[in-house]
Amino acid sequence: MTVDEGARTVAPGRAAQELELRRDEFRLAVQLGLVRTVPVGEGGRRQVERCELDRLTAAPDFPVGLRERVRAVGTGEAAALLDITPERFTRLARTGHVSPVRFSVNRYRAVVWSYLAEEVAELGLGRPALLTGRLPLDLRERLAAHEDLRPRNWRARRLGVLLRGTDDPWARAAAIASLLDPVQIAEVVDDPYERAHLDRLRPPAPPGMPVRAGAHEVAERLTRADDPDEILWQRMSLALALDEARAERPAPYPGERTPDRPRTPAPAAAGARPVPFIAPAAAAPGIPPVPSVPVPVVAPRAGVHGAVVRPAGQPGRVAAHPGRPAGQPGRADRPPGRSVRTRFLDRFRRGKATGEGRPRGGKRSAAWP
Repeated sequence: MTVDEGARTVAPGRAAQELELRRDEFRLAVQLGLVRTVPVGEGGRRQVERCELDRLTAAPDFPVGLRERVRAVGTGEAAALLDITPERFTRLARTGHVSPVRFSVNRYRAVVWSYLAEEVAELGLGRPALLTGRLPLDLRERLAAHEDLRPRNWRARRLGVLLRGTDDPWARAAAIASLLDPVQIAEVVDDPYERAHLDRLRPPAPPGMPVRAGAHEVAERLTRADDPDEILWQRMSLALALDEARAERPAPYPGERTPDRPRTPAPAAAGARPVPFIAPAAAAPGIPPVPSVPVPVVAPRAGVHGAVVRPAGQPGRVAAHPGRPAGQPGRADRPPGRSVRTRFLDRFRRGKATGEGRPRGGKRSAAWP
């Protein structure tokens, strides 16, 4: 059993067992506010207090009454409860007479809505005239215009659950912003730091959100307002919620950045050769002079011949090696027509004549170029 140190709160899985509910029924009970949860720990994971479980289990109709209040039915079962055809119930749901409580996307990317059995029964008791005969003219006109209020009613129900679950004004504004697309949010919230704060407080996706790419896209569209009237209403609601949040406290801004300090060059190692600078070469006739910008030469490592460095884009003579006396030809100043192979053979012959060759069977030095 997962219980905190004080045994005052219980994890959702354990709470569902004690309330004799399945996992999906328990999530629905939390969404409807039938089971109150509290944040626990730094992560803010919500759990159920022990006193809340005692209150629910002490009800005279427990557990049948609680299970009936969270019973969700599909279109076919809801139509059977009202003794009407599924097509007629779909028309009543599309015109907003009953609000769905959750949805799922099947393998054909079709949206399957679920309704509370208790609300379906209330529809039959409160509007019996809609169950028989021809539908009123205004409903037929709305259906002919392809009106479907099921997604909008589901979003309104979900938003109510989110707003009831927090007292933080910024979190409430983030709940409203979750129903709008990023373009709409940017038009209402012009401060990028406030938008970033709202994004951090964005509520999690509804339970049962599909993970497959195609189904996820369909579900993502259902979570955002699409009707012009609904978009305008949510934009106004977001603006009012932002005014309340700003009045309580501003959104957190990043600290002021201190100016970058100039880099202090690293101290030269003992015995290191000073790094020289190469003056720009004289420009050739007809070529504009290059600005006199000193170009540093990377000092060679000990034991390794330094590469010759030429300023980029400047013609002229190759600079001599920093450690070679002036006038001594460098490796790039070898006489023309004298190949590397010929010079190597000369050194080899001199070594054979003087007996200074590498001992037989010896290993080459690690610094051998």
